[in-house]
Amino acid sequence: MNGTVVEVAKSRTHRFSKNPAFEILLVEGLGVAGDAHQGATVKHRSRVAADPTQPNLRQVHLIHSELFKELADKGFQVQPADLGENITTTGLDLLALPQGTILCIGHDVELVVTGLRNPCIQIDKFQKGLVGAVLDKGANGRLVRKSGIMAVVKTGGIVRKGDEIGVVEPPLPHKALKPV
Repeated sequence: MNGTVVEVAKSRTHRFSKNPAFEILLVEGLGVAGDAHQGATVKHRSRVAADPTQPNLRQVHLIHSELFKELADKGFQVQPADLGENITTTGLDLLALPQGTILCIGHDVELVVTGLRNPCIQIDKFQKGLVGAVLDKGANGRLVRKSGIMAVVKTGGIVRKGDEIGVVEPPLPHKALKPV
């Protein structure tokens, strides 16, 4: 299972959408250099308010570009970086990856998948009704969160549009992704 990087983005400030970039530098144990969510401890405002000493399991946000087509079919206009992701991918079922999966990007970068992004009310502030469009019910009746996955940086390096993404799944038994 391989995928490709469609877009990379970052933002120095805590804002909903990020700025597309030519490349991003990922720093081991910290995240995206120059991004507001970079750090060993939590940077998401609500999580900082709850406990600023928590480890940052949300250093890098990835979304599959296939979601944008699905959202367009529902009347929404969403482009890479609009939903705050650092890396937009294609060709990978990110939501089906088990916790602990290693994503090998380009020549050097390794990310460890920590969990799902939990869509928040800010998504509706971006486009009214969008939060409902990124939530679904699976065949088993469980809630499906489609707004991407979160990861931490195991091995840093540069990530650019067009880089290949390899997948190394952890040993069995696999743990399903949960919101982090």
